[in-house]
Amino acid sequence: MVSFDFLAVLAEWPLLLKGLAWTLGLTLVATPLGLAIATLAAWSRARGPAWLRRLLGVYVELLRNTPFIVQLFFIFFGLPAAGVKLSPEAASLIAMTLNLGAYGCEILRAGIQATPRGQWEAAQSLALSPVQVFTRVVLPPALQRVWPAMTSQIIIVMLGSAVCGQISTEELSYAANLIQSRNFRAFEAFILATLTYLALAVAARQLLMWAGPRFIFGRGRRHG
Repeated sequence: MVSFDFLAVLAEWPLLLKGLAWTLGLTLVATPLGLAIATLAAWSRARGPAWLRRLLGVYVELLRNTPFIVQLFFIFFGLPAAGVKLSPEAASLIAMTLNLGAYGCEILRAGIQATPRGQWEAAQSLALSPVQVFTRVVLPPALQRVWPAMTSQIIIVMLGSAVCGQISTEELSYAANLIQSRNFRAFEAFILATLTYLALAVAARQLLMWAGPRFIFGRGRRHG
């Protein structure tokens, strides 16, 4: 008969809690940094000079068409050959940030390109600077259009952090693997990790969909 012993895994709760904290921490830092890169890149690809559009196009296509784990390994194992040695946590954060920036760039660029030309012209007729036109007139409705897709991408990056355990970043999947190597309760350890990731994804989606229209692009920011 098959017997399960979840208590043997739960007894290692400090490891699970530490792994959860690292997963959340990496996501909480990578998300605003990635969104900042995505915003600047999307604006530059939509309105920037040709040379910058081509350069950013290479960045976007390179990261969107290669596996995340390969990007992670390149940063952690490849860059030291060029004299850049990073900790596992720093490499994980950089990989997650750049990955979100590339995907987020294309998501947001679609929202920017959907902005009616008349809206641009009306803003320019008010003698607003290009930065003011973008941040006050173009960016908020563009974010509103693509926020569900952007939310999904943020969650994908958060879940993708599970592979960061491959370079010894002590996130949740690393903790689950360490626990099962100690007590050989692989089923129980990874079931708990799976349920935790599921809860994180559902909670993150609800939080982002609630916060977006209130604090990022919606009425809540304008009217308090």
